[in-house]
Amino acid sequence: MEIGHKEQKKKGTFFVEENGETLAKLEYFHSAPDEITIYHTEVNAKLHGKHIGDKLVEAVVNFARENGVKVVPTCSFANKVIDRTPEYQDVLA
Repeated sequence: MEIGHKEQKKKGTFFVEENGETLAKLEYFHSAPDEITIYHTEVNAKLHGKHIGDKLVEAVVNFARENGVKVVPTCSFANKVIDRTPEYQDVLA
């Protein structure tokens, strides 16, 4: 399953679409020049059990590393995933 990414002005979304329908998304905004804040993660029931939410968090972690930004996970799901994954700790603000 492919994860897409779009960014417009100060907001961005990582998402999974199927037949034009958004089935999962992780939303963030640029809270500082070198920082993004994850504020929402949502996965459609059709994808439950497939760890798509974890894959969205992984995509944002990779994005943060590639772009030299830190992450503030105010979304409880994203915070839980980052907290339980030691190799993601380097991106925390």
